[in-house]
Amino acid sequence: MLVNAAIKGLGFPCVSCDDSVAIEQAMGHLLSLGHTRIGILIGPQDHVPSQRKLAAARVVAERAGITLGPDQIAHSHYSLEGAQASAVRLLEAGVTGIVCASDPMALGAIRAARRAGLSVPRDVSVVGFDDSALMNSIDPPLTTVRQPIEPMCRMIIELLVGQIAGSGMAADELLFEPELVVRGSTAPPAAPTTPR
Repeated sequence: MLVNAAIKGLGFPCVSCDDSVAIEQAMGHLLSLGHTRIGILIGPQDHVPSQRKLAAARVVAERAGITLGPDQIAHSHYSLEGAQASAVRLLEAGVTGIVCASDPMALGAIRAARRAGLSVPRDVSVVGFDDSALMNSIDPPLTTVRQPIEPMCRMIIELLVGQIAGSGMAADELLFEPELVVRGSTAPPAAPTTPR
């Protein structure tokens, strides 16, 4: 049984959150607020969910008619510190919104913004992924894409019980749709200042 990590050729059933839908929701939210310079902060390049998120981000950007250049894509380990360092590069590239592959990565992006003297969400919007515990208690509360953990876990248990009972299991990947949870870490981009 694989969870959020489909590996071709193994023949195991897999239960995953739909990474493409997650990116569509997160980027769509930032686009609806008026952001056109969006950064993507994802995991390592060989990580399958990160590859899926990046492919989906490119599709969303193309569909929206915006650029998603190499300077708008940053890879990091799934840690607050690693994400903070990677987010610095995105901020230097002038992004006004950052879509992160996990909530701890989003916290790293918020920390990077604050250390650069920027305010979240006034100067830069940040979207996380997972809806981890306490994300509604931080300052500002984190806009994030919630994984449907409970239904995914029920399906995992059902499939495992079936395997133990000797039932034949299809080696399909079952995708579960996430849900965007809008909180205080996203806002329309600040109006550009005009020189006097």
